[in-house]
Amino acid sequence: MKFYFTPGSCSTGIHILLEELELVFEAHLVNLMAGDQNAPEYLALNPKATIPALVWNDGSALTEFQAIAYWLARSYPKARLLPGDADSDSRVIELMDYAVGTIHGQGFARIFTSDKFTPDPSGFEAVKTQGLNIVQQGFAIVNKILPDEGYAMGAFSIADAALFYVEFWADKTGIMLPENCMKHYRLMLARPVVRRVLMEEGYRAD
Repeated sequence: MKFYFTPGSCSTGIHILLEELELVFEAHLVNLMAGDQNAPEYLALNPKATIPALVWNDGSALTEFQAIAYWLARSYPKARLLPGDADSDSRVIELMDYAVGTIHGQGFARIFTSDKFTPDPSGFEAVKTQGLNIVQQGFAIVNKILPDEGYAMGAFSIADAALFYVEFWADKTGIMLPENCMKHYRLMLARPVVRRVLMEEGYRAD
């Protein structure tokens, strides 16, 4: 398989899952700042011009964080990245989707890419403020869902990988995490695979 990623992005969560499963894959760096996502050869694989992307052995690409995470969990069930029963699996997917779709897609996206939400530079600060409010409200909601100790749903799952990367962004941008989110973030940072992935992507694992 081929894995297309950008260090420190949402693809870090998928990188963690690939390493957890000890899968063999080719890593391909996509420099978003340089516009690699719009290169013809990449668009041929992923017309969405997004990351992450996972190219299967048949040459077809799977995109979107939730889809890739779900495929990995279902393809390698012995790793128990999903609990295995309908109710618990749904809760894992629910939390993963909220982290990716709302905290990232509606919150951090406004902070990092304000120009996509308004063409007027004078409105960028208002967009960023709205994004910050969404992120803070999102973490407040997640904080009530998370247990006082341990992973999001008891055992490590695909939801933890999704939640980690938005917690990582909060840490790197100076956004204070509420208590249970901070406990979860520290727990993830202590996980050997997470530390290895961060170092591979050029970050200090602390």
